[in-house]
Amino acid sequence: MLATAGGLLTAASAPASAAVTCTSPVFKRQFFANTTFSGTPKKTDCDSAIDQNWGTGAPATGLPSNNFGVRWTVTRDFGSGGPFTLSATGLDGIRVYLDPGTTGARKIDLWKNGTTTVSKTLNLTIPSGKHTLRVDYVNWTGSAKVKFTYTPRTSATVDTVKPLVPTGTSVSYDSETGRAKLTWAKNKEMDLAGYKVYRRLKGASFGSTPLATTTSTSYTDTGLPKSGAAYYYEVRAYDRAGNGSAGTADQLVTTVDRIPPTVRDLKVSGESSLDGVSLWWMSEGAETNRLLRAASPDGPFEEVKGPWGNSATDATAPYGETSYYKVAVSDAAGNTAYSSVVSIARPLAVPYFWKTENRPEDGGGVDLRWDVSPYAPTEFRVHREERRFDEATGTFDVVDSQVVPCEPKLADTAYGTKYSYTCTDTTVVPSPDDGFYVYWVTTVDALGRESAPSQTISHGYGDGTAPPLVTGFTATATEYGTVLDWDDSPVADLAEYNVFRVSTVDDGTGYTHVGTVEAGTSRLVDAANLQDGEHHTYFVDAVDTSGNSNYTSADKMVSTTVTELDLRPTVETPADWLVSVNARAADGAAAVDLTWELSSSYNGTDITGYRVYRWNPATAAYEPLTADPVTGTSYTDTTAAAGTTHFYWVTALHADGTESPPGDAWVALAP
Repeated sequence: MLATAGGLLTAASAPASAAVTCTSPVFKRQFFANTTFSGTPKKTDCDSAIDQNWGTGAPATGLPSNNFGVRWTVTRDFGSGGPFTLSATGLDGIRVYLDPGTTGARKIDLWKNGTTTVSKTLNLTIPSGKHTLRVDYVNWTGSAKVKFTYTPRTSATVDTVKPLVPTGTSVSYDSETGRAKLTWAKNKEMDLAGYKVYRRLKGASFGSTPLATTTSTSYTDTGLPKSGAAYYYEVRAYDRAGNGSAGTADQLVTTVDRIPPTVRDLKVSGESSLDGVSLWWMSEGAETNRLLRAASPDGPFEEVKGPWGNSATDATAPYGETSYYKVAVSDAAGNTAYSSVVSIARPLAVPYFWKTENRPEDGGGVDLRWDVSPYAPTEFRVHREERRFDEATGTFDVVDSQVVPCEPKLADTAYGTKYSYTCTDTTVVPSPDDGFYVYWVTTVDALGRESAPSQTISHGYGDGTAPPLVTGFTATATEYGTVLDWDDSPVADLAEYNVFRVSTVDDGTGYTHVGTVEAGTSRLVDAANLQDGEHHTYFVDAVDTSGNSNYTSADKMVSTTVTELDLRPTVETPADWLVSVNARAADGAAAVDLTWELSSSYNGTDITGYRVYRWNPATAAYEPLTADPVTGTSYTDTTAAAGTTHFYWVTALHADGTESPPGDAWVALAP
């Protein structure tokens, strides 16, 4: 037990020999009946401050009034240490030690018997950590008086030692109140001024301004938003000189999320389409989006099955009714927000009418096809108008209008979002040359309401008989191409002929459309194919004004086979040409126009001109057409004979007199 006596802490009724423990920073004080501090102390107690004046009397019962000694000791943690001032005054001898027993421990030495007060002030730096201070005082004769203090020096020009980093930091978070409480252990520095608390959002840096400044060893943050975000805290100590410690280890708090996501701008995207009612909206922080629909603005609302992003198409919206929508957006924490309510009156289902086609057999009717939502009514009406040209008015007049008695059948559900239906109009009859039919489709719901019409399709329904296969089909190989001839078809409504080629280079499987000639013309020259000795099979397909033809495959058509002449030069053109050449028959003249350009990979500027050559089969050589080089990038060969194929070379002439590898081209000239 400790009792207070004259401002001192003393061991109450404790014998001198009893063990006394004094809690730092209280001094342990020992009284000796000698000046050598030898033997067992006569008394031991605790003293909170060294500041005594005993006059000429004894300092304690059982001690003499002269020739006694008093020793004060304290061991304490100085934290980061730093500059201190030691001050001692008194009558007779005073010695002050820092870490007694070590070299240089004695810091103040006023050890002299005298009758006047002695004093000394000492500035020194105490290292960080725990250290022991010991003060020895002796009184030889006369009055006894002693005072000792040790205080940190807090001037910013003197103290540059940072406090130690606070220890024992921890944080707790109350999800109900949203408060985070941060606690830490008290620093040991004597010049400590307080603590600064910092907070940062995860992924960000701590700012220069603290969240709070306190002298306590705890802080409660009441300003955390309930957003589900993660925050880090750290604590820094600072002293009276303004020195700040480094920060503690970051303490993580993940807040409870009570902030719902945002949703706005719910809008209907125009009119409803074949796929349904389309809506879109804006949201932020949403994990899920739910589209809700009701028959009235006040609900009840039911979810339209998704999943949805920031847009949705409601294929199940009832036709012919007004539907009301709102969007519910939720985040990962389950917070939910709702948009405003929008409405749309979905019209009766309108089919997407996209196809009419004559049946193959004559008089077989017209096949029709349309798409509609799988949620639409399945009763349809097919409408048909016949229109003919009135020369008096210059317009097409409706001469007949009716609902076609066809039976729609479900044909395709492959897309899921639309079903395809077909039916055949078998009541249609071929219309005159100046007439045609117009079709459209509607739906009819359970209440007998008919939808708006689909888009219309104009359809010319003529005869369904294809022209007969051509006769007299021949192919003749010439120097200017393959000449194809056939007998003109006797069909009155013939529109054109299409000529096709099957080449050996295509392994007999690839059809090439050679060209089209009008009715009344029964010849075509295939001059676009190089005469290189290949075998070709040709066939001609006759097409009438109703689009009927017998075109199926080469083996079922009237065909003819020919072997081309091989007119290719016997001198090969080098592969590393510098000049790219084009050749074509000149318009309205027996001549060849040639143009050329340098390769894009050529970066030189030393070209002085070009030389144009033409293959001469008689000499089996390419011969120049001009004595002098051509300075431009084009040339017209007016000496080219008609009725044959010509082959050309063009080379570039360099400034050093050398000639580049040639580029080549060919062209066939008809007779």
